[in-house]
Amino acid sequence: MDVTTLIEESFAGVFEPQLIKEIVDVATLVEFDENDILIDFGQYMRAMPLLMKGAIKIMREDFDEGELLLYFLEKGDTCAMTMACCVGTKKSEIRAIAETAGVVAMIPVAKMEEWMGKYKSWRAFVFQSYNSRFNELLSAIDNIAFKHMDERIESYLNEKSKVNNSRILTQTHQEIAYELNSSRVVISRLLKAMENDGKIKLNRNNIELL
Repeated sequence: MDVTTLIEESFAGVFEPQLIKEIVDVATLVEFDENDILIDFGQYMRAMPLLMKGAIKIMREDFDEGELLLYFLEKGDTCAMTMACCVGTKKSEIRAIAETAGVVAMIPVAKMEEWMGKYKSWRAFVFQSYNSRFNELLSAIDNIAFKHMDERIESYLNEKSKVNNSRILTQTHQEIAYELNSSRVVISRLLKAMENDGKIKLNRNNIELL
């Protein structure tokens, strides 16, 4: 795996050449497979992740010990909630699960803080990341508070299609129910209604968006 190529492809035009060189020098690349748990609840974070390839879903534990999907990370993203844990030396309050296989670059906490004062592009990246994740959290809250479950499922399927770059999704009804903190019976009924409306096609082992 060519570290320099991966990092340059992800951040060329975003970071200064000297910063990219520093990232190449200090980053530890970690390859992961689909469904790998990259960050877990209660884990102390010693490094900040920069996503080079693939997609990651960020889950939040609820009061009933279930989980709720907050947002997805894609190439070039980082997780603002993880950054906050790194800087504050706090335990993780999220679980990061690989949506697809990929590669993440882990940046030491000390470098995160050093680059904030050293590189304008790094400061802009960190603030933009916080802003993007905050907006996604607001969207997740809006989905729960103001949208009916059928609208939440439609948004979920569209986002899944986007991060997987495919209109055919292999999630089971139970997996969708788990990520939306609902029941399989409710999800199956609503998916069938979406199929009757011509929005999706339910196949034996997948869901096709039309």
